[in-house]
Amino acid sequence: MTPRAVLIGPPGAGKSTIGRRLAQALDLPLLDTDAEIERTTGRTIPDIFGTDGEPAFRRIEEEVVADALARHDGIVSLGGGAILSERTRALLQDRTVIYLEISVAEGLRRTGTNTTRPLLAGADPAAKYRELMRRRRPLYRQAATIRVRTDGRSPGRVVQQVLAKLEAQSDLATTGAHPSAPSTTSTENRSNQS
Repeated sequence: MTPRAVLIGPPGAGKSTIGRRLAQALDLPLLDTDAEIERTTGRTIPDIFGTDGEPAFRRIEEEVVADALARHDGIVSLGGGAILSERTRALLQDRTVIYLEISVAEGLRRTGTNTTRPLLAGADPAAKYRELMRRRRPLYRQAATIRVRTDGRSPGRVVQQVLAKLEAQSDLATTGAHPSAPSTTSTENRSNQS
């Protein structure tokens, strides 16, 4: 069993919203790993961060993500920091991974002063977001088989683009080309830079 697609991206990229709409469009179940962490622990993510610290949260997250990737056959939406785990990155290989790209400016606009995001809490959320993106962007790009920009686009438009790319990838797979082959990925990446 393997997910139809896994969504990754930073805070504000729209993973939860796009995940719900994509799952609905494909008539598949959605598993949001942040929601699953809260469900299985009976605690909020800010509480886990505040009480136990980020390393403890990342260990829980890594287990929840591994379980989701092994058992869920619908759409899986990962928390923004899940990509930091080397184990998670290894588990994402040979899967359809959709990176919802967003600029730092747009990410800051969307997350604002959201106090439910522990890594952005504090005196200078903008500096924290920029540092977060500096660290994570190369990891998101490395893991992605499909990249879709979300800046200035409605969720409906983003979902349409994702569906088109999934269909194109499926067409490539039926012709024998591997969807994550370098030529395909570079074509996908070039088309998403506009």
